[in-house]
Amino acid sequence: MSVTNLKPNMENWQDRVDLAAAFRWTARLNMHEAVANHFSLTVNDDGTQFLINPNQMHFARIRASDLIVVDANDPDTLSRPDAPDPTAWGLHGGLHRHCPHARCAMHVHSIHATVLASLADSRLPAIDQNSAMFFDRHVVDEGYGGLAFEEEGERCARLFHDPSQKVMVMGNHGVMVIGDTVADTFNRLYYFERAAENYIRALQTGRPLRVLSDDVAEKTAQELDGYPEQSDRHLSEIKALLDAEGADYAS
Repeated sequence: MSVTNLKPNMENWQDRVDLAAAFRWTARLNMHEAVANHFSLTVNDDGTQFLINPNQMHFARIRASDLIVVDANDPDTLSRPDAPDPTAWGLHGGLHRHCPHARCAMHVHSIHATVLASLADSRLPAIDQNSAMFFDRHVVDEGYGGLAFEEEGERCARLFHDPSQKVMVMGNHGVMVIGDTVADTFNRLYYFERAAENYIRALQTGRPLRVLSDDVAEKTAQELDGYPEQSDRHLSEIKALLDAEGADYAS
């Protein structure tokens, strides 16, 4: 039996459940890094109030009721007794102040995306169907300036000025993925990591890459953009697997 409705009196409960499931599965896939990464989801119309994970809590333990709500326009956020991690506040506060189209944001130091971020050329070429999904839809940050406290977070947020670009390869750092919902964003995060892994493994062969033409890459990206129900079904299946295990993510 699903346990996704144990706290119906808590605001934004289904959003909380979805985000908690995404945290749990990200840890399951080893795409997190210790307690250093963070996800957020807006809960008001203008996108300035958002759910975010508690300060340095491991993704594998996060429950729906653990998530905190903060306001991107509240300068006293880090003075709260339940203040988020300061780099989470720097990155996600800046993002939700400047990018209303970023309803959900997921930042990780996943292995292959971070390897990509460590290359002199951190662009992801369209060499297969997964990487074609991101053709002309990702931006590379080449100005890393240290830990993502408020000034660095603001700088990163301003690179998401084109709503069609929903992935930022954070040079020398990791990856930030944005989207409309938890399902949409997590699905994109998952596929970007898989695409980066395929690319890194292809480079390791030392053989020439078979890069798709721009026309075919764009056609494939558009087809994947419109693929019916994939992201929602992906998250639904993750929750079904967690529920079958008796996981407490939805509590």
